[in-house]
Amino acid sequence: MSNFDTENLKNELKQLIIDECEKECEVDDITDDEILFGSDSNLQLDSLDALQISLALNKKYNLNTTDSKELRKIMVSINSLTEHIQSK
Repeated sequence: MSNFDTENLKNELKQLIIDECEKECEVDDITDDEILFGSDSNLQLDSLDALQISLALNKKYNLNTTDSKELRKIMVSINSLTEHIQSK
């Protein structure tokens, strides 16, 4: 996948998170390697947000992961999400 495609995917994922979690921020406010969940996260996403995001990922990218431990590994950052989607 080209860098252009990778950047587009990262921006799509950021927008998906903003939309699904109703965050008041812009795509550019989210860095590719920042932690998405927990107290160290700028977004302060929680388990309900994770559920919303996973449903949206399943719908848009056919990412059907129900194992919560695997989901936590996948959704650490935009980079980890992008790598997982590209590997499928």
